[in-house]
Amino acid sequence: MTEDVLRIGNASGFYGDRFDALREMLEDGPLDVLTGDYLAELTMLILGRDRLKDPARGYARTFLRQLEETLGPALDRGVRIVANAGGLNPAGLADAVRELAGRLGLRARVAHVEGDDLAPGGRFPGALTANAYLGGAGITACLAAGADIVVTGRVTDAALVTGPAAWRFGWEQDAYDRLAGAVVAGHILECGTQATGGNYSRFAGRARDLRRPGFPLAELHADGSCVITKHPGTGGLVTVGTVTEQLLYETGGARYAGPDVTARLDTVRLTQEAPDRVRVDGVRGEAPPPTLKVGLNRLGGFRNEVVFVLTGLDIEAKASLVREQMDEAFDRAKSRPAQVTWELARTDRADADTEETASALLRLVVRDGDADAVGRTLSSAAIELALGSYPGFHVTAPPGKGAPYGVFEAAYVDRGEVEQVAVLPDGERKLITYVGPTRALTDVEEPPLPAPLPPGPTRRAPLGLVAGARSGDKGGDANVGVWVSGSGSGGLDGDWAGAGDRVGDRVRDEDEIGDEAWRWLVHEMTADRFQNLISESRHLTVVRHVLPNLRALNFTITGLLGQGVASQHRFDPQAKGLGEWLRSRHLDIPEVLL
Repeated sequence: MTEDVLRIGNASGFYGDRFDALREMLEDGPLDVLTGDYLAELTMLILGRDRLKDPARGYARTFLRQLEETLGPALDRGVRIVANAGGLNPAGLADAVRELAGRLGLRARVAHVEGDDLAPGGRFPGALTANAYLGGAGITACLAAGADIVVTGRVTDAALVTGPAAWRFGWEQDAYDRLAGAVVAGHILECGTQATGGNYSRFAGRARDLRRPGFPLAELHADGSCVITKHPGTGGLVTVGTVTEQLLYETGGARYAGPDVTARLDTVRLTQEAPDRVRVDGVRGEAPPPTLKVGLNRLGGFRNEVVFVLTGLDIEAKASLVREQMDEAFDRAKSRPAQVTWELARTDRADADTEETASALLRLVVRDGDADAVGRTLSSAAIELALGSYPGFHVTAPPGKGAPYGVFEAAYVDRGEVEQVAVLPDGERKLITYVGPTRALTDVEEPPLPAPLPPGPTRRAPLGLVAGARSGDKGGDANVGVWVSGSGSGGLDGDWAGAGDRVGDRVRDEDEIGDEAWRWLVHEMTADRFQNLISESRHLTVVRHVLPNLRALNFTITGLLGQGVASQHRFDPQAKGLGEWLRSRHLDIPEVLL
């Protein structure tokens, strides 16, 4: 293929994302390929439970409903659709798409990729789902065979872009720099509107309309570079800031490993070339690791909770009383849940002018392998206190029967043990093999740090006045990416207009302000300082990764989320708000940055 640009868009960041996005992306501007990411660790557990009820299920049924109104327009426009909506049953989804096309009177060439499902055969005993993260080569083969629609099971999110890019530009397996550029583009696109202003930490005071951000697209070039943008006239914004935040989301160190290539995030360069256009280039790649990651989900037991509302005075005493009463009730029932966790959220205010703002929330979470221990036992113990506990006793909702919860863990297998198969539109089964070298994954050495800012006056203020942040989950671990660029009060990334600060007769430009903020941040925000600010991390391992090109630090916190999102280990089980908590913490910040 010799085309210079591949316009590839995203229409889904998760199973349940904006339903109309697929149609909107087709109607609002030109595209060559439209992708949809429907899978996450929690989604695989949900699909696994679906498959237990009906072996013919196990895929994202929303995707089929979206195709009912978009398959015809996509075929008319020549837009290829690539989605991992196949989940645990890509063959079943491919058949369903063919049936849908026939019912609509359309001729669609449908292919799928399989081989990721490692649960059969008992290799991972007790696992409800066991799926290897495949690369994009199977997608490449399907598109090369003329597929209009390609559905996959568990591929990496970035594979939805590397597969079409390798097909369009004819990249071989050893085109590491180019593949790495496509991986970075795929990572930016994978979460949909998070790249176009959704969940953006610097949203406050924006002139742009962020109520309904448009979905992102990448104009990908044969050398692996790209421009991240969105269709004209859609909401949101695309800036170095929005792209930086998404780059840091759910990543770790400088080496971002995948089955196609290991991308070096410390080589990424971002440039605002025009409004809503961010150029991404300079990405270097290395041979992929010799192993593939396998996501394992199993049922961990049953979980239930009740939230007691404590209003007015004596909050701590009220909490103590109800805890003692519940403990005694569990003892009398002789079926104390295996895990009992209490958490008091002091949402109350003194002399509050509404009852809600005068109230604190005491949350009780129980877990056990026995459904009755978290159902009937909890319900009886909590509700029987209604007329004999603390003054003002009530709960947000009576506890129900309890629900099963899942546990996620990652394993690794030799890539030679996994047979990726592309099932082409004519039914031919093509085995996909990787024949190139591999490279074991190691951390990079910390780069040299810039000189710290000279001493000067400081002010006690929230970190968020200077820094943006985004956080997320990887199994039981969490990450927080923290970045700086531009003036703290003027908008941080300048909304492209080039905001600056005046010092005497001289205007400091955006880069100068960003450099000063970076010099402060990289020396101030050590792993120890992070643990001091985020108390939950103090007994855990926190590792700091330095990414100077992005003026960013990425912190990984091992074990913060217990056994993954499905286990509901903490109040914020996916660490979505962890970055915002960090930004709200106060430090002594140089006044020159404020």
